[in-house]
Amino acid sequence: MNAQKYNPDVLTCLANLSNDEVFTPPDVANKMLDTLPNELWSNPETKFLDPFCKSGVFLREIAKRLLKGLESQIPDLQERIDHIMHHQLYGIGITELTAYLSRRSLYCSTRADGKHSVTEFPDESGNIYFEEISHTWDKAGKCTYCGVNKKAFGDEKREGLSQHAYAFIHDKNPYENMNFNVIIGNPPYQLNVGVDKKNFAIPIYHKFIQQAKKLNPRYLCMIVPSRWFAGGRGLNDFRDEMLNDKRLKEIHDYPNASDIFSGVEVKGGINYFLWDRDYNGDCLIKTYEKGEIISEMTRPLKEEGADTFIRDNQAISIYHKISNFKEKSFSEFASVQTPFGLLSSFKAYKKEPFDNAIKVYGNNYVGYISNNLDIKNKHWVDAHKIIVPKAVGSGNMQVDWVKPIYAEPNSCCTQTYLVIGPFANKERCENVISYIKTRFFRFLVLLIKNTQDGMKGVYQFVPIQDFTKEWTDEELYKKYGLTKEEIAYIEKMVRPME
Repeated sequence: MNAQKYNPDVLTCLANLSNDEVFTPPDVANKMLDTLPNELWSNPETKFLDPFCKSGVFLREIAKRLLKGLESQIPDLQERIDHIMHHQLYGIGITELTAYLSRRSLYCSTRADGKHSVTEFPDESGNIYFEEISHTWDKAGKCTYCGVNKKAFGDEKREGLSQHAYAFIHDKNPYENMNFNVIIGNPPYQLNVGVDKKNFAIPIYHKFIQQAKKLNPRYLCMIVPSRWFAGGRGLNDFRDEMLNDKRLKEIHDYPNASDIFSGVEVKGGINYFLWDRDYNGDCLIKTYEKGEIISEMTRPLKEEGADTFIRDNQAISIYHKISNFKEKSFSEFASVQTPFGLLSSFKAYKKEPFDNAIKVYGNNYVGYISNNLDIKNKHWVDAHKIIVPKAVGSGNMQVDWVKPIYAEPNSCCTQTYLVIGPFANKERCENVISYIKTRFFRFLVLLIKNTQDGMKGVYQFVPIQDFTKEWTDEELYKKYGLTKEEIAYIEKMVRPME
């Protein structure tokens, strides 16, 4: 290639604001636009809104399509540009900087009333709005709109810094009385609300989706983290809302976020979806790996007996065979977080045993505490039980191992672990451990677990077995009548434990 002729798209060269505020590459924006009906591009009445503009890439790419689609109806180029910019494209910047950047991308000028603007507006904002607003605090010190903590965002030290009080979800949407055919974009993913823990963050992308639905567009298309598939912190109600919404027409799922956002790590992957107000049916699920479609299926978002989304199309037949046995869930054996009330930061232990001591399993240590210490679930202390880490590896169960530990009577653990059990004796625990180590067990955990956290809910699809005996993968495959192809898929997805 002649270097002098190479003219890269500047929007492919932008560094991301953070892992939570990611610039959308132009090719990704166009893949999302491809999910929309072609007739939109030749309709001069269609209106589009990006309520969380960062680079302006969505509005710019929409403008390109409209310029071509409306050519026969509005032959004069300047007249066509004026019509599109003034009457069809609208945006809200998430910060002052991204509002400037979006105007530069769409109008070719940071000022819509500037001499370099491709169209003339009476003010510098044009149709890309931004206003620095403040959070609204309730009596508990949390924002009534987005839930951030006043200690993190309400002090005077943030003067001159962005408050991340996004207009669209803070009741400051300037376009709330307009009717939009399409709302599209890439919302902020989370807000860091850390006070005691600097990296503690809450998800907020679902609030943008819920707010967009309230505007009742014909189409809604957004690219967001896939963590909502299984719910989790602040997302359980939203997950249920999405999985029961028959208007969700397509989901394009990228389990590895770097396949779509180069150099960005988003635990659990990324997806973009198409919501169609007038659609009522099953959802088309496409899964991608390294840019290629590896599976495609139209199916219900909720399988019978499941309250989470099974993102893996190829796992559906396996799930059906197992669920037909109507067995109880292994999640019944798993404790909630912090089973004995001891936090992961607990350090008040001795390294050597002493009279009337209880063994405690903690974060990278085994120590001893007094049996007079006030702890929860004290009846578990003298029981035979298993403990498993609450957080497992990277969140990729293809390579992560749930490493079970037999916890003998007179023992407990910190928040680092969950308790599995209790069981009648050590032999029963060892039989359960043999089950946990199978690929079969870990595959069923993989269907839900898409982050590091391994709370009791990730064991929902794992059936309880007869634990008077040990278990192997071969026995489990035979019991559930799995085909050679299904077995091969499980063993491709989950490597054996070392």
